Amino acid sequence: MKDILLVEDEKQFARFVELELHHEGFDVALAYDGETGLRLALSREWSLILLDVMLPGIDGVDLCRMIRMESATPIIMITARDAIADRIRGLSCGADDYIPKPFAIEELLARMRAIFRRMERAESDVNVLTYGHIALDEDTMMVTAGEHKADLTKREFDILRLFLLQPGVVLTRDRILDEVWGEEAQVEANIVDVYIRYLRGKLHSEGESGCIRTVRGVGYMLQ
Repeated sequence: MKDILLVEDEKQFARFVELELHHEGFDVALAYDGETGLRLALSREWSLILLDVMLPGIDGVDLCRMIRMESATPIIMITARDAIADRIRGLSCGADDYIPKPFAIEELLARMRAIFRRMERAESDVNVLTYGHIALDEDTMMVTAGEHKADLTKREFDILRLFLLQPGVVLTRDRILDEVWGEEAQVEANIVDVYIRYLRGKLHSEGESGCIRTVRGVGYMLQ
């Protein structure tokens, strides 16, 4: 059983998340302020820490930095704010992912499982990402769809890799831009749509039609 530490000062919301995670088979411990969160975070090994940004005492960003000085435990930041600057601030302190409120519990679970899969791959030193009939070799940069090789550009490869790391998770255009082009890149968000179209076309030609689904008004997901 995986042990989760949830540091969240909104007790009703924390209880809701705790119950949902219990239902999914996780063991959950709660902290309602930064000081308690820091003490618990460093008291033992956790499978993952869910960390709210706005906390009494030590705020979530500072708490994340303190944890990172002592531990490599995966951290997902939770916040009511979703501006790009807030996401950058959350991720730059050492968090592995960032999810804005309100969120569906299914999205949180998908992000948690994506982190667990990445950890398992890192532990086994396997550098091939797979989903359905798609396989992506991170070492050779070779992508296959079924029995056929898909000839992707570096940018298309990076986008597909991002989807394969988080199948079932909706990725916004802004997030794809940040991850693939870089946070400082001066490009329009619609460039993502262009590259998704290229990528779909190449995967479709190799028999993988429709695996990248449009989530209208939000972004894209691998499904």
